[in-house]
Amino acid sequence: MPVLVITGTGTEVGKTVVTAAVAAAAVTTGRSVAVLKAAQTGVRPDEPGDAQEVARLAGEVTTAEVARFPEPLAPWTAARRAGRAPVRPAEVAEAADKLATEHDLVLVEGAGGLLVRFDAAGGTLADVAALLGAPVLLVASAGLGTLNTTELTARELRTRGLELPGVVIGSWPGAPDLASRCNLADLPDVAGAPLLGAVPAGAASLPPGEFRSSAPRWLAPRLQGTWDADAFRARQAP
Repeated sequence: MPVLVITGTGTEVGKTVVTAAVAAAAVTTGRSVAVLKAAQTGVRPDEPGDAQEVARLAGEVTTAEVARFPEPLAPWTAARRAGRAPVRPAEVAEAADKLATEHDLVLVEGAGGLLVRFDAAGGTLADVAALLGAPVLLVASAGLGTLNTTELTARELRTRGLELPGVVIGSWPGAPDLASRCNLADLPDVAGAPLLGAVPAGAASLPPGEFRSSAPRWLAPRLQGTWDADAFRARQAP
């Protein structure tokens, strides 16, 4: 897959660290990788954004943003308040297509969840994926409440005819509670797609070299890793 769109069930679920892990795992196989942030919000012009954080953790990747807005809001709201033109899905798709001509893999990271609005017309990351004909990897949280948001997102992807290759848990706790451990079995059921990894909580604080060498162990073979969902579930069984 030359382009992979990465979305989350909401904000703060570990989208950026999962993007970094997928990028790092691909780089270890010798693939050239580009990371495109569709809309960066809540970051000043002189501050590093999510794409730069991916590069810090993953290493030799190309980074790009379509637009950046200073307030930590949904892209359309942030653009409107900044008095600037919004991001259009076609712009994001065009940027991803261009990067795909120069790289083996392009990771397009969204902002928030799948249906966060980019513009007044209601354009979303789902529209970007449809324009690209790209699969959408879903990043979910581990604990209580994640089943509902995961199923809602998966249903929307299916309704739109978009491929969901699987779900990655964006922050697996060091001491998981009962809900988190049960969700290892329930998440693939409600998503209708396999679990493709679990990134440990605090992974972004690892030294970059350690992050890069560890990333393949957090991801399934479909994402260039060695993580085994059945073995992980067995170790975490309630």
